Amino acid sequence: MTSDHFKKVTAAGLLVTIGIIFGDIGTSPLYTLQLIIKDGGGASQDVVMGGISCIFWTLTLQTTFKYVIMTLQADNHGEGGIFSLYALVNKLGKRLFLPTIIGAGTLLADGIITPPISISSAVEGLGGVKGWENTIVPGNQLVISIVLSILLGLFLFQRFGTKIVGSAFGPIMFVWFIMLAVLGTLQIVQCPRIIAALSPHYGWNLLVNHPKGFWLLGAIFLCTTGAEALYSDLGHCGRKNIQVSWIFVKTALVLNYLGQGAWLLLQNKTNIGDINPFFCIVPNFFLIPCILIATAATVIASQALISGSYTLISEAILLNFWPRVTVKYPTNIRGQIYIPSINWVLCLGCVLVVLYFRTSENMAAAYGFSITVAMLMTTILMFYFLRYRKHYSWPIVITIGTIFLAVETSFFVANAAKLLKRLMFLVFEGGIIFTMYIWYRARKINNRFLHFVSIREQIPLLKDLSADLTISKFSSNLIYLSKANNPTEIEQKIIYSIFSRQPKRADIYWFVHIERTNEPYTLEYSVDEMEDDKVIRVEFRLGFRVQARVNVLFRKVVEEMVANKELNITSRYPSLKKYHLASDFRFVILEKFLSFENEFSLTESFILRSYFFIKQLAQSEAKAFGLDTSETRIEMIPLIVNPVSNIQMKRIPPRNSGKKVIS
Repeated sequence: MTSDHFKKVTAAGLLVTIGIIFGDIGTSPLYTLQLIIKDGGGASQDVVMGGISCIFWTLTLQTTFKYVIMTLQADNHGEGGIFSLYALVNKLGKRLFLPTIIGAGTLLADGIITPPISISSAVEGLGGVKGWENTIVPGNQLVISIVLSILLGLFLFQRFGTKIVGSAFGPIMFVWFIMLAVLGTLQIVQCPRIIAALSPHYGWNLLVNHPKGFWLLGAIFLCTTGAEALYSDLGHCGRKNIQVSWIFVKTALVLNYLGQGAWLLLQNKTNIGDINPFFCIVPNFFLIPCILIATAATVIASQALISGSYTLISEAILLNFWPRVTVKYPTNIRGQIYIPSINWVLCLGCVLVVLYFRTSENMAAAYGFSITVAMLMTTILMFYFLRYRKHYSWPIVITIGTIFLAVETSFFVANAAKLLKRLMFLVFEGGIIFTMYIWYRARKINNRFLHFVSIREQIPLLKDLSADLTISKFSSNLIYLSKANNPTEIEQKIIYSIFSRQPKRADIYWFVHIERTNEPYTLEYSVDEMEDDKVIRVEFRLGFRVQARVNVLFRKVVEEMVANKELNITSRYPSLKKYHLASDFRFVILEKFLSFENEFSLTESFILRSYFFIKQLAQSEAKAFGLDTSETRIEMIPLIVNPVSNIQMKRIPPRNSGKKVIS
């Protein structure tokens, strides 16, 4: 379905939204209340009532108010997510790239723990099936093998895209939420007093008076960990469909949490052991179908997160926050991509999480910190958006910002207690954030030393070179990629490449510039024939979600110019011209290497050396821009930031020479 389809609320749109958006937050009842009870020291009435009260008000304040009502307003031409938000506010503050890369890094780190914890929670439910109690034990080899098999199958399937099974996501998740609501309602009917837990009084009492009160926020936060997906997937479903479908989803979630709480109160005992109240409210005859539906729902939730990770990295590449890596398009559905390197990094991370933590309960104890940080970063960017884009008054912006910062800082502090249990995630997060920071800063340093000259002043030289028959023709059509935003300028290094390196005689010189827009799917171009049939500048205006496949785009421009009789590409070689054969085209890519002729500061040296090390692991410029290697020449040029200076040398007479040196 196109994004236009989602501009209005439709039944189909709501169903697709339920399937794409709410998988992560929708499967949180599998483990959230279980961890609250464990961390709270047992299923006492205060912990049960207070835990559910905190869950309800967290979903209301954090998910409903912050994301569904406020953050979805940051609509970047139909697209959402932290990079879309950054594109809206990046000119409002020089340091806004920092919360952006921190938020993106922590969101990606979530991709290596959400699939394992969700799928493990569902599979472990088999331990409640009669006759399997001693076979399906959380953390034993059989459970781990089942979970790993599902995860490996999920990651192996990514290369084919989700077009085949994607249509089933909505109906499966709809059944899942209906099941949550029905199971919860059946228990509420037996213990109606649980409804009183919706009062904020019980939540406040738990956080203030319980011995572990404040620290229980780390477990309570798990109920809203999927809230960031509401915004990240805005472009897939549209604001109205998300807002309307959230009413249904939240109702189902709250009913299920109330149902779990009702069952716990009916047990009238504090110590329930390692029992998961979610599966305890399922009738025995329905347990296996429930587990199958739960497993399908967790797989869908994992798929949404994996797809979101691809989108995040793709946007980071296009906004110069990440090295260029291979991006594939497994289907013809707009926005559906596959990034092999990210896929296998996430796969390895998920496998290690399962092998290290072994049970969903252990994973839950380390879960939540990354998303808390991501939410804090979104709040910082939203402050700028609400004030300078939506033009909210200062008192309103400060009030909203203070509320969310206070709430999220509390969750952050409570989750910080989990740091020792999640050191492996810190390494992963740190690596992602470090890579984004180095790539961004190095590009900024690199761009400082770009020197431009006037194209107009070079045109007479280009005409003379083109007419000089004593020089072998390099190509009939010679194409350079230019970073010059000013259409009358060109990089000095390109002019140096044409004239001072092997002189490159051509019939037509093309200079291609790509301008990135703050809109997601812009696809426009302009042509400026600066010298008739000799010097042509082509500018592509591409949205930040459009891949720069220059070879394909440039060929399309040439075809349209030929069709409009603006260009004749018949070969000018006499032997080929009489057969009306087409001219040859050749791209030249200028790649930099770090010159030894530099005197760096310690900071610049570290950034640039790290940058060029990372660059060796990334795609080449030619491959990144979709250029055929047979039509492309790579020229290496030195990057000189601070040339070595103040070299004083003394000339001395040559050895064994009687010649007098003239001073």
